[in-house]
Amino acid sequence: MRERINNRAGIIAKLEKPSALKDLDNIIKCSDGIMIARGDLGIEVPLETVPVLQKKIIRKCRQNTKPSIVATQMLESMITSPIPTRAESSDVATAVYDGADAVMLSAETAIGNFPLRTIETMNRIISEVEDDTHYTNIINLNYEEEDINSSDAIIIAAKGIASMASIKAIVTYTTSGSTTYRLAKQRPPSRILSITPSRSVARQSCLVWGVHSVINEEKIPEVKIAEESAKIALREKIAETNDQLIITAGIPFGTIGSTNSIRLIKINEENT
Repeated sequence: MRERINNRAGIIAKLEKPSALKDLDNIIKCSDGIMIARGDLGIEVPLETVPVLQKKIIRKCRQNTKPSIVATQMLESMITSPIPTRAESSDVATAVYDGADAVMLSAETAIGNFPLRTIETMNRIISEVEDDTHYTNIINLNYEEEDINSSDAIIIAAKGIASMASIKAIVTYTTSGSTTYRLAKQRPPSRILSITPSRSVARQSCLVWGVHSVINEEKIPEVKIAEESAKIALREKIAETNDQLIITAGIPFGTIGSTNSIRLIKINEENT
């Protein structure tokens, strides 16, 4: 598939067969993301195992720095009803608590009578869960970091600072998207502002948990990284004057997988 696509798109593997589960680790490594197709999967495996498999797959995706999508029948009743069932609301919330990067609507918005209202409802459920004071503890409960390198150490440090200080956003400057993906894997308490010269990286990063992507094709001098970060954060309404940002990047810029710097700034007139 990669030879045929030739970098024109990413590959999302849709899991719906028991044979896929037997080779799950390799499928995750070969894919750019995983879709958990619970409807099809629930036909192929005992239905009572689907919730357990959902948690297992999401956890493995996160460990491998790959986004996970939970799909099928999330707000099914909203195809014909303006409100979901309480069970459906709980189902969406569970996927968020499991640590999924994305939750997906299908028929609800493709042929449903209330497509916009369905999206608004799902958004409210997600926001409510992520505002829960126990949310971070729950999604990190069974997650352990493996094979930490120097770039990961920078990312983990950024998350630690954001956990202890009032940080509006963590800014990543990335060419390949790897810095953004590694940061999202840590599920930091602050929003992620991903700045990249690549349109395809920006588009694919939008699928990843907590990421707001911005395309910036002009090469930013290292001495202006704070100034440009502040300007972009203000322009994108990610932050306001007097807010603090953390900036992570690989210096020199453009070197893939070389995240080696972390900086804390406060947005003010001097850097905007």
